[in-house]
Amino acid sequence: MRTVYWHQQHVRMIDQRRIPWELALVDLHDVEAVADSIRDMTVRGAPAIGATAAFGMALAAQNSKAQTVPELLGELGKAADLLKASRPTAVNLAWAVDKLMASANGSDFATPDEVRAALLNAAQQIADDDVDINQRMGKVGSVLINEQDTVLHHCNTGALATVDYGTAIGVIRSAFEQGKQFHVLLDETRPRLQGARLSAWEMEQLGVPYDIIPDTAAGFYMRRGEIKLVLLGADRIAANGDFANKIGTYQVAVLAKENGIPFYTVAPTSTVDLSLATGDDIPIEERDKSEVLAPFGNAIAPAHFNARNPAFDVTPAHYLSGIVTENGIVRPPFEVNLRRAVMGEQV
Repeated sequence: MRTVYWHQQHVRMIDQRRIPWELALVDLHDVEAVADSIRDMTVRGAPAIGATAAFGMALAAQNSKAQTVPELLGELGKAADLLKASRPTAVNLAWAVDKLMASANGSDFATPDEVRAALLNAAQQIADDDVDINQRMGKVGSVLINEQDTVLHHCNTGALATVDYGTAIGVIRSAFEQGKQFHVLLDETRPRLQGARLSAWEMEQLGVPYDIIPDTAAGFYMRRGEIKLVLLGADRIAANGDFANKIGTYQVAVLAKENGIPFYTVAPTSTVDLSLATGDDIPIEERDKSEVLAPFGNAIAPAHFNARNPAFDVTPAHYLSGIVTENGIVRPPFEVNLRRAVMGEQV
C-alpha cells in the first residue's frame, strides 16, 4: 500500500498519527484538508509531503469551477501558497508545488480541463518516480551495510516517509532483501516518537531485527563499539552538504564523529536545495509546546510549564561520510559533487 495516492477523484493517505496502534486511511476532498494533513502530520516525511502537495495541487484543479485557463491559474496560485505555508523546512514540498505550477503554466492549454488532466498526470508521475528513486537509492546504499553490522537509525525514513519503499530504511530494506544479516537500533525520536512508533512498526512488517532505544542511549552504544553505521534521512540539503533533519540528528552526528562511526544521510536529489549556500539558511519549523509537554495527549508536565519544540536541526557537512542519492553516493567536495548528482550525473 502506498502512503499517499489518488483515489476516486480525491486524495487518500495512511494516517500516520494512528500507527502503530491502527492502520487507518484518511480521505481528503479539498486542498485545505491536504494542507491540514501536512501541518498536523497525518502525513510526514519529506518525499511523502512532496507527493501529497502535488496531489493537493491536482485536487485544487479538479475542484475548481474556473471557466477559463487564466482563472484556473489564479486559483492554483492561491492553492500553491496555502500548501507551501503548511510546513517550511522540507524542500520537497515547495519543489513539488513549483513543479505542478510549472506544468500548468508551461503549455498553451486551450481549456481548464486540459490543465486539470496535465496536473493529475504530473502529480502521479511524481509519486511513481518517488518509488523508483527510493528503490534505486536502496540498491546504491545497501553496499554500506556489512554482515553482522548494527545500524543506528533516527526518526522514520521508510515507506511511510515516502510514497513507498523508503530512503534510509529503503537502504536497510534493500540490504535485508539481499539476505544480509544485521541488526538495527532505532532512536525513539522524541517528542513525536517517529522511531518508536513508525520505524519499529516498519521493521516489524519487514522482519528486520531491531531494538528501540532512548534518544539519549545512542552514545552509550557507540562508545561500547556496538554501532558500526549511522543511516538517516534529510528534509533539506544545502549546496555545501549541510542538511536539516529531524531534531536530534546533530547530536547523533557529533557522537558518530567522536567515535569514528560512518554517518550517512539518504535522500533523493529533489531534497537538495542548491539555492541555499549553507544550512544556516534553512528555515527551521518550531511546533507547539504541547507536543513536548503532552505527547499524543498524555501529559508529562503541567500545561503551563514553558517548553520549546524545534522540529529539525541542521548538521554541518563535515560530519557526513556521504550522501546516498539515486545517482550514487555523494562524497566531498559536496559543493561540486552534489551539483553533479542534481544534474543527473552518476557520482
